[in-house]
Amino acid sequence: MNFLAHFHLAWPDQALIAGGLEGDYFKGPLPGTLPPQLAQGVRLHRQIDAYTDSHPIVKSLREALPESLRRYAGILIDLCFDHFLTLHWARFSSVPLRQFSDRIYEALKAHDHQLSEGARAMAARLARHDVLVLFEHWDTVITSAERTGERFKRENPFRNIDQHLSPAKEKLEHAFLNFYPDLQSFSLGRGHS
Repeated sequence: MNFLAHFHLAWPDQALIAGGLEGDYFKGPLPGTLPPQLAQGVRLHRQIDAYTDSHPIVKSLREALPESLRRYAGILIDLCFDHFLTLHWARFSSVPLRQFSDRIYEALKAHDHQLSEGARAMAARLARHDVLVLFEHWDTVITSAERTGERFKRENPFRNIDQHLSPAKEKLEHAFLNFYPDLQSFSLGRGHS
């Protein structure tokens, strides 16, 4: 899952939210030096990713993508799912998206001193560009994918990605709506003590 979903599944615990972001940057075994709730947020992030990758709906989506993109399917699916989460936000949260996003940015800022350099930089970018709310727009999915692809050592596999994703929007949305409640049930209680 991408940022919005990880934050939503860690809500309302601020340290779990910060750990949810750190989960993208902290690799390897968790040392005892991480604050316990931040470490729990990283663990929750990893559990969510593992569950998502192994879920039959997500596996089926991966197989539906062109063979040249399957290696990167997880990235594309995560970005698309954040978009659909914003579109169907009221179905999954009683807190309006604007208010939720502002609280996420505040939580990340409050835990800034505990985050790695990469996570701190990303937290600042998320708040500066209001990325969580921007995912309401399909163009944000495409732009985010293209920017992510620029970081690959070889050619950007996501250049002109819209030609593959837009025709699949309905299938992606249907998959998200069937998958996300399963992920919520899986995540419930895993991070909160």
